[in-house]
Amino acid sequence: MTKLSVNINKIATLRNSRGGNNPDLIKVALDAERFGADGITVHPRPDERHIRYADVRELKNVLHQEFNIEGNCREEKFIELVLDTKPAQVTLVPDAEGQLTSDHGWNTIAHKSYLTEIISVFKNAGIRTSIFCDPEIRMIEGAALTGTDRIELYTESYATHYLSSPEKAIASYITAAEKAKQLGLGINAGHDLDLHNLGYFIKNIPYIEEVSIGHALICDALYLGLENTIQLYKRQLNPF
Repeated sequence: MTKLSVNINKIATLRNSRGGNNPDLIKVALDAERFGADGITVHPRPDERHIRYADVRELKNVLHQEFNIEGNCREEKFIELVLDTKPAQVTLVPDAEGQLTSDHGWNTIAHKSYLTEIISVFKNAGIRTSIFCDPEIRMIEGAALTGTDRIELYTESYATHYLSSPEKAIASYITAAEKAKQLGLGINAGHDLDLHNLGYFIKNIPYIEEVSIGHALICDALYLGLENTIQLYKRQLNPF
């Protein structure tokens, strides 16, 4: 079964826009778990424009399902935060400073030495590691050499091209996932997955272990309600 991790960054963005605690981020996270989410994902950034470092520490103390912290591991505060809170999983993203949203995977060949070193830091602390990867065979092969437990396939390209040609959109992801599986890597996926394209993705790559979805899911929840939306996404992941 593919697990659904709900990214709550957008809830934090809405809360921060008025400076108070409405919506209550912790309550939303706990409700998401109660409504069926298999995990909670956050992606703190240095400017704390959405998730704050204090949020991460508070969430760690109350969550019951898997906690996944995404972020730029070149930021010293991020490393300290992850080692302090010890989530089930850390997902390493090659963000630049001030980046609006993640938009590419690691060059696992050029950054092999660095990734190997930082991954060992987290794994020695008992934290499962995952790294963002584009669906390119060389990058998947490079990822396997870093010692990471999993990769997260960056799915923006798939989502962009899905409406015009689902078969072409997913072709490179199938090839990349097959290579990752062959190399013994766990496979996650995320970015721009939604109720329209998620089912097709999972049908063609049924051994995806986890998807992390935030923006689309929260947007759908405005119309459909959070509990209903989570259940609809779960149904796309596990239709039978």
